[in-house]
Amino acid sequence: MSKPSITKVFIVDDHELVRQGLRQLIDGEVDLTLCGEASSVDEALKMRPFLNPDVAIVDISLPDGNGLDLIKQFHYWKPQMQIIALSMHDDELYAERAINNGASGYINKQDSAQKLLLGIREVVKSQIFVKPEIAENLLNQQFQSNYLLYDKNNILTKLTDRELQVFDLISKGIKTKDIANNLKLSVKTIETHRRHIKDKLSLTSGTQLIRAAIMWALEKD
Repeated sequence: MSKPSITKVFIVDDHELVRQGLRQLIDGEVDLTLCGEASSVDEALKMRPFLNPDVAIVDISLPDGNGLDLIKQFHYWKPQMQIIALSMHDDELYAERAINNGASGYINKQDSAQKLLLGIREVVKSQIFVKPEIAENLLNQQFQSNYLLYDKNNILTKLTDRELQVFDLISKGIKTKDIANNLKLSVKTIETHRRHIKDKLSLTSGTQLIRAAIMWALEKD
C-alpha cells in the first residue's frame, strides 16, 4: 500500500498563539507537515530560498507590511504553490483582493479548525476555497471584464501551439509538474509558458488562469 502524499505547509502570522494552534493542528494530520513559519513579511521573504511549500497560510494583517502584497510576491515566486489568506475580517472585499493577488482560498480566523483543514486539502487540488457568494462574485466579475478573452478564436490567435497545449492541460485541472511530465519538459519551462499565457490574456493570477482555461474549454466544446 503506497504512502499518502504529504502536503508541506508554510505559516505566516505575527501571533505566536495562532502559529502554535496551526502548528498543533497540522502536526495532528498524517497528510500534512509544517515546513516553516514566519512572524513577519521580512522573515517570510528571507525564508523563501530555504523552503519548498505546497501551501502557504498568510495572515493579511502583518506588522511590517501588507499580507496581500506578500501573497502577490509569493505567487510570483512560486506560481504552483497554493496560498490561503487568513484574516480577522469577514469581508468580501478582502477575500476578492486576496484571490486576485494569487490566493486560492480565504478563511476567517473565527472559522473552525476543520474548515481550515478542508481548505488546505481543497486548494492543493487547485480548487478555489471561499464562501459560495464570494466565488460567484469573482466568477461574474471575471466573466464580465474578460468575456472576449475566452472566445475560442481569440485564444487561438494569441497563444502559440505549445502555450495552447499547456492551456488545454490547465483546463483539465492538471498540475504544473504533471503537465511538465506529460509534455516531457521541465517544470521551469511550464511555469514560463504559464506566465506568458497570463501576460497575453491579461490575467493577473494563477486562479484567473485556471478559470479562463476552464471557460475556454467549455466554449470550444
